[in-house]
Amino acid sequence: MTATMIFIRHGETPWNLEGRLQGQREVDISEVGRAQARRNGRTVKAYFESLGRDPESFAYLASPMARTRETMWLVREEIDLVPEAFTCNEALKELTFGEWEGFTMAELKERDRESVRQRRADKWGFTPPGGKSYAALSHRVVGWLETVTGDAVVVAHDGILRVLRGLLFSAPASCLPIRSIDQDRVLVTHGRLGTWL
Repeated sequence: MTATMIFIRHGETPWNLEGRLQGQREVDISEVGRAQARRNGRTVKAYFESLGRDPESFAYLASPMARTRETMWLVREEIDLVPEAFTCNEALKELTFGEWEGFTMAELKERDRESVRQRRADKWGFTPPGGKSYAALSHRVVGWLETVTGDAVVVAHDGILRVLRGLLFSAPASCLPIRSIDQDRVLVTHGRLGTWL
């Protein structure tokens, strides 16, 4: 049987709003982010009800970072589940941007125009100083995906979800880093089919 997977990006943070590269920096979600998480929880609850599915029949998996954990707590509250009863997995942590974390692309362009140009030319393969590339991240995500054996609700990060979307739907690697994942939408996948809620 093909697993049903429900993917949610963490709620908006102040750094998302400012266009800062967060990577593996701990930045809490904002009030807008909390509202997005609650909205996504209600959406997942309605989805379960429409199919007559028991929410407890799904595994609940999240990145261990604060913004994803809080998002999962709020999602689970809206589904009427014990908020903290989910599993964190290191493989779901965001891509690290190394020395670039905390900066906007405009700020980085002023500091290192050539590296920003290289990233623009090959966002998939480019490795920021002290960081990792999306190509490297994809290897970690592939390994994690192979461990998922049943239906799951997953709260993760933009980079993780971009890579997952490419793996599940066979999108060209060059397109994946360009297409961001909305924070107020839920992606439901079943095999190679996906629906946004």
